[in-house]
Amino acid sequence: QVQLMESGGGSVQAGGSLRLSCAASGLYDSVCWFRQAPGKEREWVALINRNGLTTYADSVKGRFTASKDNAKNTLYLQMNSLKPEDTAMYYCATSSRTVLGACPRWAFEYWGQGTQVTVSS
Repeated sequence: QVQLMESGGGSVQAGGSLRLSCAASGLYDSVCWFRQAPGKEREWVALINRNGLTTYADSVKGRFTASKDNAKNTLYLQMNSLKPEDTAMYYCATSSRTVLGACPRWAFEYWGQGTQVTVSS
C-alpha cells in the first residue's frame, strides 16, 4: 500500500508562486499531479515518467514545473505566474501502470489527500 501526502498549498495573489510537495512511502514509474476546482471534474496537470521526463496539460504549460527526487520518494510541483483559474485542490498520484502522454484518472490507484491552492485576483 502506497501512501502519499501533499503539502505546500496556500493563498497567493495572481502572478505569485507556490511549490507543492508530495511525500510518498513509495512511487511507481508513473506519477502525476491532478487538480480539482469546486464544481469541476478532476483534471490532470503534469505527468512524470520513469525517466523523469515531464508532460503538461496545456493550461499550465510554461508556468508549472514538475519534478521528483527518487532518493526521497518526493514529488514537487513548482507553480509560477499563478492565475485565479488555478484555484483548486491539488493531488499527487502514482500508478503501477505505464502511463504515456497524459494522466487518465482511472489508471491511478494511489492518491494523496490533497492540498488547497487559492489564487486571488
